Amino acid sequence: MDENSQANKHKHLDFIQAAINRMAGNLFLLKGWSITLIAALFALAAKDSNKLYIVIAYFPLFIFWALDGYFLSQERKFRALYDHVRTLDESQIDFSMDTRPFSSDIRNTWAGSASSKTLVVYYAGLAVVMLILMYVVR
Repeated sequence: MDENSQANKHKHLDFIQAAINRMAGNLFLLKGWSITLIAALFALAAKDSNKLYIVIAYFPLFIFWALDGYFLSQERKFRALYDHVRTLDESQIDFSMDTRPFSSDIRNTWAGSASSKTLVVYYAGLAVVMLILMYVVR
């Protein structure tokens, strides 16, 4: 095993891991922004006694859910690429970041990711809390 080819494999895995970390960071930021924006809309609804703000708060909830699903699907594709590259022979390393071969797995699709347990629990739970608060804020 050539040291240079092994270094190439490690470098390629580092590139993929950096992409995974970016996707995970995006997921974290989206959750923070979703809570912040929804809380702000609820504060406006309470301040102005206007239920329209609460109804409007559902729009960003679904937008953030969709974005979270997208970034989770991208992260899963990069994880699949990482698993693929780690099993390759060092001579096969080409530094490709193409995740299309891993898109057919239902788990890696946008819909599959958006309906993952973690996102459903988070966003459906948030929707239920919003529904409860809608009746409390009267």
